[in-house]
Amino acid sequence: MASWVLSASGLKPLPSAFPRPGVGAVYRDSLSKPRFLRPAATGSDLNIRFSSTRSSSRKRASVPFQVASVEEEEEPNFNDAIGEAEPPAGFDPGAPPPFNLADIRAAIPKHCWVKDPWKSMSYVARDVAVVFGLAAAAAYLNNWIVWPLYWAAQGTMFWALFVLGHDCGHGSFSSNHKLNSVAGHILHSSILVPYHGWRISHRTHHQNHGHVENDESWHPLSEKIFRQLDSATRTLRFTLPFPMLAYPFYLWSRSPGKSGSHFDPNSDLFVASERKDVITSTVCWTAMAALLVGLTFVMGPMQMLKLYGIPYWGFVMWLDFVTYLHHHGLTTLDRDYGWINNIHHDIGTHVIHHLFPQIPHYHLIEATEAAKPVLGKYYREPEKSWPLPFHLIGNLIKSMKKDHYVSDTGDVVYYQTDPNLQ
Repeated sequence: MASWVLSASGLKPLPSAFPRPGVGAVYRDSLSKPRFLRPAATGSDLNIRFSSTRSSSRKRASVPFQVASVEEEEEPNFNDAIGEAEPPAGFDPGAPPPFNLADIRAAIPKHCWVKDPWKSMSYVARDVAVVFGLAAAAAYLNNWIVWPLYWAAQGTMFWALFVLGHDCGHGSFSSNHKLNSVAGHILHSSILVPYHGWRISHRTHHQNHGHVENDESWHPLSEKIFRQLDSATRTLRFTLPFPMLAYPFYLWSRSPGKSGSHFDPNSDLFVASERKDVITSTVCWTAMAALLVGLTFVMGPMQMLKLYGIPYWGFVMWLDFVTYLHHHGLTTLDRDYGWINNIHHDIGTHVIHHLFPQIPHYHLIEATEAAKPVLGKYYREPEKSWPLPFHLIGNLIKSMKKDHYVSDTGDVVYYQTDPNLQ
């Protein structure tokens, strides 16, 4: 069955000579750029594919896709790993869909594209007020019944601050570049994230989602890299809760198989014109770190650990948890987080965000609802959460047990399992 390519003019099927890949597939080609979108073999969530647009002497770049054959082995059940249902009966996700990107864009109301800086700043004011209010209340009450509740709540609020800074990085916070930069630096530096360093690598993620070599967010490990990991690193990567604590280490040294740092202006993450921005963000991060050290001397290390240190790691766990569930492998799909949806600014509405990252977070739900009639069966409704999204923990555990590495060969590859990690 033909795959399909997404462009402004429509979705075009690839030659039928290329077999349709199975579930859980990811694309690999080091010279590629993101150019098309297609459903997974299950067909109910949107997935981004990558096609080489430049000529190359490499054999794999000579065709739009070269799909590794999987007739000899059972296709991996990616749906089981991420905890999603099978596609509707009779639905063929490999067939070209009856819509294109322009159709999806046209279905979204015009006001959803409008960025209101005052509204964006109101969310900043709300979240900052809650952060300081929680800290003041916990310090005043100062008992061991309150502290665990504070850590859970404040870690979630730090995560909410990150999402607002994430909007600044995409330019969906406002149309004013300086406002986005100032707000982004304040928000991200306050939680020890280098704003420009992260913003640039996150842009790379959006451009190379699911690409084995080029993605920056939970990119699949090739078998070669996986086999080269020492046992301690392999255990830390795939044994919970350790993967949910990875983000600070990723900022400093990226993922296995990659080099460079989000703090180093000379890292291969950045081009020469971006180095001043990276230096600015590193200086802001250093200033925040110095402030925290000073407050530690004033308030004492234990009080700072309780007020900032533990909530910081709570934020890290939220970030790794959400980004893994939204970006694992090739899949981009929506997730429901119950009461947390509003607190973390509806980041769970991730399909439309990946298609149109310039839409402000406060319009994502409406934009998603408007796009659903166009997407039809190609959109997967997220499993509804209870007040808190405990059901997603089970999905995470299943995936960590099954999805370990992908083949070193082939342009479309599949997650494989190391039995020693099950």
